[in-house]
Amino acid sequence: MGVDIENYLNPPVLLVIFLLVISAMFVFPVLNMILLGAILAYLIRPVADRIQSKLKFSSVSIILAMIVVLIPLILLVAYISYEISSVITSFLASNYYIDVNQFLSQLPVDTNSINSSVNSSITEVAKYLLNYVVKFLSKFVNITLDLFIFICSLFYFVRDGDKCLNFIRDFVPDDSKHFFDNTIESVKDVLRSIFYGHFLTSVFIGIFGVIGYSILGYPYGIFLGVLTGILQLIPIFGPWPIYWGLFFMDLFSGNYPRAIVVLLFGFFLSTIDMYIRPALSSHYAEIHPLILLIGFLSGPLVYGVVGFIVGPLILGITYTVLDCYRKEYLIGDE
Repeated sequence: MGVDIENYLNPPVLLVIFLLVISAMFVFPVLNMILLGAILAYLIRPVADRIQSKLKFSSVSIILAMIVVLIPLILLVAYISYEISSVITSFLASNYYIDVNQFLSQLPVDTNSINSSVNSSITEVAKYLLNYVVKFLSKFVNITLDLFIFICSLFYFVRDGDKCLNFIRDFVPDDSKHFFDNTIESVKDVLRSIFYGHFLTSVFIGIFGVIGYSILGYPYGIFLGVLTGILQLIPIFGPWPIYWGLFFMDLFSGNYPRAIVVLLFGFFLSTIDMYIRPALSSHYAEIHPLILLIGFLSGPLVYGVVGFIVGPLILGITYTVLDCYRKEYLIGDE
């Protein structure tokens, strides 16, 4: 039976399509902030509901919930930036260059040319950093706008997220509402799975790392633990770059007992991940590691730093929607 396109492409539908295309042109530059706000809104909503049960004021509860969730993230970023600057400062203030010169003087090569190359490289790095700072300051207005849109999106998605879903659901045909509802529930399962199975696993691994590295007496033990937790989010990395780096550092410095202990501790961190992650995410959707890997690696290329969060979530949600469609319309018809 042929489909009469004129019944679908009538003037009202064409007007809606035209307006949607025009609106998309305005929304696309800040789409990453809107998506991030929608994603975090789902996580903040339970906190806001619990606070609202005590305060009875919706807007105040949402703002307090945003503070409770976002302030630790902001402090974490500030702490990482501070520790990196401290490490770089202490490194530059040490006798590293003197040791390097002594080492180079013992080599049967032209040390002057090597020193010239090193100084040239340092100059190039300094120019790059200076240019980066200038570009960052030039983009300060855009960054401020992105943050404002993110905060507004987060607030309104927490407050009116259900209304938004109901608004979209009204446009879904009656014979597809079941598919729409199942898809929404599956998307929620994906968010829970990624949050509980991956982000919380990274938090636990990071806490174990902080405790272990501090007990072993490493400088910047807290910072090393935080890096361990962050690397745990990336499927192909995990905590091994940290503990293998510490192992070789102790090995070259002659601290063989601690080198063996930190290696065993690293194996312990890698092992408990196999127990914590399934225990936290087993009740929700199972996301294939390749999907997360592609999301983590390609997300920053598309959306910048935000892509580390948005990338795997978008790919995970896309996979879930396709899986729901497959079960509803393909397998269900067999």
